[in-house]
Amino acid sequence: MSLFGSMTTAISGMNAQARALGHISDNVANSQTIGFKRTDTSFANLLTQSNERTHAPSAVVATPSATVSLQGSVETVENPLSLALSGNGLFSVAQAAGRNADGSLTFDTQPLFTRAGDFRKDSSGYLVNGSGYALQGWAANAAGEAQQGVLAPVRISDAPLPATATRTVTLNASLPKGAAAPIQSQVQIYNAAGEQQTVNLTWTRTADNAWNVAGTTAEGAALGEANLAFDANTGALTNNPPQAVLGAGDAALTLNLANLAQGPVAAYEQRSVTVDGSRAGAFRSASIRDNGDVVVSYDNGQSRTVAKVPVVTFTNPDALQRMDGQAFGMTAEAGTMQVQAAGTQGAGTLSSSAVERSNVDIAAEFSKLVVAQRAYTANTRVVTTSDEMLNETINMRR
Repeated sequence: MSLFGSMTTAISGMNAQARALGHISDNVANSQTIGFKRTDTSFANLLTQSNERTHAPSAVVATPSATVSLQGSVETVENPLSLALSGNGLFSVAQAAGRNADGSLTFDTQPLFTRAGDFRKDSSGYLVNGSGYALQGWAANAAGEAQQGVLAPVRISDAPLPATATRTVTLNASLPKGAAAPIQSQVQIYNAAGEQQTVNLTWTRTADNAWNVAGTTAEGAALGEANLAFDANTGALTNNPPQAVLGAGDAALTLNLANLAQGPVAAYEQRSVTVDGSRAGAFRSASIRDNGDVVVSYDNGQSRTVAKVPVVTFTNPDALQRMDGQAFGMTAEAGTMQVQAAGTQGAGTLSSSAVERSNVDIAAEFSKLVVAQRAYTANTRVVTTSDEMLNETINMRR
């Protein structure tokens, strides 16, 4: 009988609106949750019988509609380890599973992803967000180059930076073309212990457009010498490569002279000197750059790139499985994960010292709340009316 069918349809409508209300409630509750993606509601009709002669009361079902791909607003924060993603993609994160005897963590192997970039360094040095998930990235080698391939939790060490000896000195200077007497100059370098030392350089003009440079320590010990030649017209150094090596073996000191020239100057002009090497440095701070580089800075002015944060993309990110703590898990419907540097091959860009806020619009949710309430009330009226009509039918025997 269609009266029973009408009641059943109205009850399904009440259930559907109750589900929609649950989605709205979840959205409103998480309107201030970093990286939260709201859940919209999709309604679908379920038919029992419908043709050109007959249409029986059917039903409605409410299903969640994910909005992982919809951008939330980006807000600047003071934390230099926070990251916000703009555009396509998510951060790769891992969930801690236990702790080793040395204090390091072990992590669950299940791949997880998030847009919640409120990362901070925990007591073990791992970068974790407010939900406790550890940020994953590519480790960097000694030269600061990312080793793309395996993702691993990013860990920052507070250990001091060891002292390194100077191996290269880059000079930007001009030699006077008509100099008669030797010229003296100095550069400051670092030894293996990180102590600053003085190297004396003696520049001697040996012929037209030809010079000799000799190095000695502050105590007068010889470090070696090299002969230099300059182009008579341009004044450019013609040595190939444009350098001089003082000393030998592990103690060799290379003078990079690419910016050395001979010209019509009255005296030796040294514009700048750059040396590598440094004294030992204590940990000062850590930060993440817009290109994803995780950089550790030390109090000796040096810095090191220890990791790089990539972006993970999916063909259909809205099909990812929602997890606790604004995280998402892989599904077959989402497609294969692609890991690439930020801003490349369709991946979103990173903003350092920033977070992505929830994509919930409170005003829109309140509007949906009113609609859900009215729709629920209307369905209750159908149930009430169907009940009254059934009562009238039952009372026909009296």
